[in-house]
Amino acid sequence: MMFALKAIALDDEPPALKVLSSLCKKIPYIDLIQAFTKPSEAYRFLEENTVDVIFLDINMPTISGIDFFKSIPQSSMLIFTTAFSEFALEGFNLQAIDYLLKPITPERFEQACQKALLYHEKILNTPEQKNLPEYLQIRADYSLHQIAFDDILLIEALDDYVKIHCANGKPIVARMTLKNLQLKLPEKQFIRVHKSYIVAFNKIKALRNRMVYLPNFEIPLGPTYEKVLLTKLKGLD
Repeated sequence: MMFALKAIALDDEPPALKVLSSLCKKIPYIDLIQAFTKPSEAYRFLEENTVDVIFLDINMPTISGIDFFKSIPQSSMLIFTTAFSEFALEGFNLQAIDYLLKPITPERFEQACQKALLYHEKILNTPEQKNLPEYLQIRADYSLHQIAFDDILLIEALDDYVKIHCANGKPIVARMTLKNLQLKLPEKQFIRVHKSYIVAFNKIKALRNRMVYLPNFEIPLGPTYEKVLLTKLKGLD
């Protein structure tokens, strides 16, 4: 089966979603897994699921697409679909992959999808390329942050937010669940040690009395995660 970018669409007009669905079916590397007319439902979906691309309308009655994208708990690629050209500049300021004006032609839609595929292959997948650093991309404070995996000490859950503690620089707080963020981390480098903590495995200095010791941090070791951590530590012997 050919690789496909996972996508969702959000538009308050059902006919517009029907058009997008039809266009997506003609692109073999786009898998439209859900379509929403309500931003609240799309937001709840994104709290628990990771997607590669969001097709997003701007002019919606309850919240603008721009404000919606600023609030979501992940850094998906963005393609705006709108009947209004005046928001184009702000759309590109959000690092949108493309800005499609309705009515959207199949040719123009395919061009936008090709841009997303190219970005995914050449930019988001750079960790697989030799001699390039590995980064976590995450949206916080209305900006897209790139955090080197090697700089991360631990990640802490704070209700509906996560706090990323780095060896260099101040912590970054983002609206996202710890479960969702864990999907973005390389398994070999990070391990969950508690319901509220993920730590960088190679930053662990000691393990004593069900406490995990990192540089400048002491993290409780949850009983649910103790066996997995001990097994991984023994694998280093």
